[in-house]
Amino acid sequence: MRSMPDDRTTRAVIRDEALRLFAEHGPEVVTIRQIATAAGVSPGLVVHHFRSKDNLRQEVDQYVLTVFEGLLSELTGDGSGAFEGTGAATATLGEVFLRHLPVGSPLPGYLRRLLLSNTDAGRGLFRRLYAVSRETLDALAESGAASRGNDPQVRAALLLVNDLSVFLLRDQLTAVLGVDPLSAAGLARLGPELLTIYAAGLNADPPEPRADADPPAPQAEGGQA
Repeated sequence: MRSMPDDRTTRAVIRDEALRLFAEHGPEVVTIRQIATAAGVSPGLVVHHFRSKDNLRQEVDQYVLTVFEGLLSELTGDGSGAFEGTGAATATLGEVFLRHLPVGSPLPGYLRRLLLSNTDAGRGLFRRLYAVSRETLDALAESGAASRGNDPQVRAALLLVNDLSVFLLRDQLTAVLGVDPLSAAGLARLGPELLTIYAAGLNADPPEPRADADPPAPQAEGGQA
């Protein structure tokens, strides 16, 4: 006898398609019918599982927060090894996402929308990310790789703002740099410059390119390469 389909799997498919559509278009404009079509189910089944689009959005928010919490644990764990040596090591959010998320994942796009939303989930996520930034700065200071500065709260906030700008301005950065800043090639270009500025300021000489590194992509004029 054929086994009955798992309702939880259907629910997860609906949630994942809603996440993708919300990330691409914004939760406000996406309809239950569009979500149902993407998930290959009827609108009635979406309502059966979630009752309303607001409830579905709340579940998507909670799912995304859970996934981010798991990713953030890489930045906050005991991670003593993460701060040895060059200090490079303070993996950015982009680097963590690149290691753990599949290419084309909607999660970075949803992160952008969530952070800019006037919701409890968005505000809670920013506070969590700020706490991670404080912990990261403290770990760097303890290892001797950085200073907490005269105002550690402001320094941690500035580090976080810089990290999040890659997500919030991803499309614009791609257009002017000719490479996606959240791709391996993009992080390879941004990372050395960022670490040089952090370590020695804007007057520092640019880092020497690695012998095995690919040449930088040509700068695009007015659009994505």
